[in-house]
Amino acid sequence: MTATVDWLRTTTPGLLVLCGLAIALLLFAIIKVKLEPFIALLLTGLGLALAAGLPVSKIVGTAIKAGDSLLETGFGGILGHIAVIIGLGTVLGAILEQSGGADVLTGKLLKIFGDKGAPVAMGLLGLIFGIPVFFDIGIFVLAPLIYVAAKRGGRSLVLYAMPMLAGLSMTHAFLPPHPGPVALGGLLGVSLGWLILIGFVCGIPGFIAAGLVWGSYIGKRIIVEVPDEFLVRADGSPVGEQAAKTGDGPGTATDPESVTTETKRPSVGLIGAIIAIPLILILGATFGTQMLDKDSQLLQVLTFLGTPAVALLIAVLIAFYVLGIRRGSSVQELSTLTAESLRPVGMLLLVVGAGAFFGKVISATGIGTALADTMSAAGLPVIVLAYIISCGLRIAQGSATVAIVTTGGIVAPLVAGHDYSQMSIALIAMAIAAGSIILSHVNDGGFWIIAKYFNLTVKQTLQTWTVLETILSVVSFAVAAVLFAIVS
Repeated sequence: MTATVDWLRTTTPGLLVLCGLAIALLLFAIIKVKLEPFIALLLTGLGLALAAGLPVSKIVGTAIKAGDSLLETGFGGILGHIAVIIGLGTVLGAILEQSGGADVLTGKLLKIFGDKGAPVAMGLLGLIFGIPVFFDIGIFVLAPLIYVAAKRGGRSLVLYAMPMLAGLSMTHAFLPPHPGPVALGGLLGVSLGWLILIGFVCGIPGFIAAGLVWGSYIGKRIIVEVPDEFLVRADGSPVGEQAAKTGDGPGTATDPESVTTETKRPSVGLIGAIIAIPLILILGATFGTQMLDKDSQLLQVLTFLGTPAVALLIAVLIAFYVLGIRRGSSVQELSTLTAESLRPVGMLLLVVGAGAFFGKVISATGIGTALADTMSAAGLPVIVLAYIISCGLRIAQGSATVAIVTTGGIVAPLVAGHDYSQMSIALIAMAIAAGSIILSHVNDGGFWIIAKYFNLTVKQTLQTWTVLETILSVVSFAVAAVLFAIVS
């Protein structure tokens, strides 16, 4: 018995077995026992630490001092990095949503692309509006607009929904301030500026392939009509096709194209500018670091303004004024909106924190080093390993966030052991993000949301959404892998 325990704790094969058992236990707890991922990650992390023989003082500290423990540094390190960013990003998305920004963007895009190009317009809508808005919230807000566009166009709901979903999924997986990319920034030690830049570079080809090419192909072959009950008048009564053409739908009293200044809708330029402000400031700091002298006064200004928390705070304050106070909202109403938008964020932060603790334990046990040795012996590049691990976790338990934070914790020691550039680390992060969205199926909550909101059977959801996510994952990873091979 002692020999077996020593083998598990001190040898490379033993450590890999221990890690495999811990991940299997984690998946069992989430999938079979239906335990909340936050609790499952915390229990598994503590169990792995004890099984690996780590001292209790190192795991949880002492009764007098716990600040240096794996538990507190694991949670505190990542939450200190992401909590403010995710919180501000959530508030920004809420004020943009409440202001009618989605209606404005839809109307503008439909005017540009026309009825024939409406699917492309819906894809761009998801891509733009998805930057500040969480994936599921994006569906809730944009779905009524998709119903109206599909009814007016007289074609399959799938043709309009898939491009929009691809845009939302791409931004959610690859771009800050969404939780996954922000968490990877903290876990792997890469700036959000690089993640934004590389996220677009890797994600856009995936969006085109999955949303526009695949969406167009499958939308012509799987015909799903918009049920009349999906389109309602302001008084709640269902409408037919003619009423749909005037724009009456759930959550939308008018056609997006017919929005007038009387509705006090913001301009599309204003919405675009508010979304762009934090991205430009963050990228300014990133490029400034590369191009300016480190003692430059301009660099100090760019660094301060481009700190993600500061950049998002600036955008939120501007949005509060131009989309709230200037349009008649009181400070109290904005405070209420802020509180309501932040309510769902708590569990998300706990899951990310627990995942970071799990990764911290993996690092402390030496499993990361063992994994690096095994990978080197097999000749497997770290970016491929990161993608495979993330894919496996995603397929097994369904949550993209759990897949990202767990994979990030496993891969972080491998990244730290090499002198990778910020661009190379960002590409590894994109590989993890790509793996976290592959093959969405029945264990993914988003699968059922999409089936419900777009009138799809389980088979149709597998044929459309599941394939879309897989194409988005594979194409985006391929771009990341090719670039990694070039720059590393």
